Amino acid sequence: MSDTSYAVLAKARAKYGRFLTERDYTGLLACQSVAEVMVYLKSHTHFAAVLSEVNERDVHRGRLEQLLRQYLFDEFDSLCRYDSGISAGFSRFVVEKTEVEQIVRFLVLLNANAAEKFIFQFPAFLSKHTVLNVNKLANARDFSELLSSLQRTPYYDILKVFRPDEKGRLPVSDMENKLYDCVLSRMLALIETKTKGSEKRELLSLFRTINDYSIFSRILRLKKYYHLSPEVIKANMSPAYGSLNPKLVERMCEAESTAEVFQIMQNTGSGRLIDKIGYKFADDITPRVQYRLAKKNIRFSNNPSVVMISFMFLSETELMNVIGLIEGIRYRHDPKTIQSMLIR
Repeated sequence: MSDTSYAVLAKARAKYGRFLTERDYTGLLACQSVAEVMVYLKSHTHFAAVLSEVNERDVHRGRLEQLLRQYLFDEFDSLCRYDSGISAGFSRFVVEKTEVEQIVRFLVLLNANAAEKFIFQFPAFLSKHTVLNVNKLANARDFSELLSSLQRTPYYDILKVFRPDEKGRLPVSDMENKLYDCVLSRMLALIETKTKGSEKRELLSLFRTINDYSIFSRILRLKKYYHLSPEVIKANMSPAYGSLNPKLVERMCEAESTAEVFQIMQNTGSGRLIDKIGYKFADDITPRVQYRLAKKNIRFSNNPSVVMISFMFLSETELMNVIGLIEGIRYRHDPKTIQSMLIR
């Protein structure tokens, strides 16, 4: 292994070593207000530098989340500056995920006739890296204008096949699935062409397992909350990017109950993690699996690229925890309820 590779491993693990501890979470859960949370984060955690200029007495959630997301991006970008055959691809993956998040957010606002609100929460740091025409997107007021803003991007061909229904509403869930499929397929193609040996095996296993659980949780959600037919659910699945047999995915889509979906999944290689992760909702499953796999990889993998992407996943989880904790305290939820939602 080269000196540069050792540096990436050491740097990523050192950054991970500064993450919030159980003691930190205990201290944060004891806070009685968002102002107290901010004081704790600024006084006792690695978020101190990015929050130094934030007034804890006048915290705006949107601004706070933007600052934390920029901090996360900068932390990961600093790792990608090290020489690595796949680091540029990882940087692009992070940017593409953020681009898709923003497009989906715009679609939701468009359905709510509130597209003008989009620009107020757009992450400023993304402007330097994105292929999106931010000004044109922010000024779009219907689907055709949105498509026009996305020309010359990978997302135009994906979304141009969709149409609003008779009420003018867009199928946001279907569109979101197709957009994320695009990002994942590009990442897997990069891994296939740019890596080999144990590095390739570990990266493919990580991404495919995460996608397996994304499929599983999506089936659960569509069955339990939307009561969709098996045919419609099948149309929302992308087994090609995971390790689950397509026929098994079809069986889960056709299952008569969520209990049957669980039973089918638990009999797969990926499904062995179900009983180990702990979760409350279907949407909770994939992030918890991602966290568990990333935590294992950052501790034991000797491949810099695997450690890098695992660090990114763990950073995302910590950010979700901080934002969720702040929201829970803002709305005066019981500390035990907040704690149950944290992933760690």
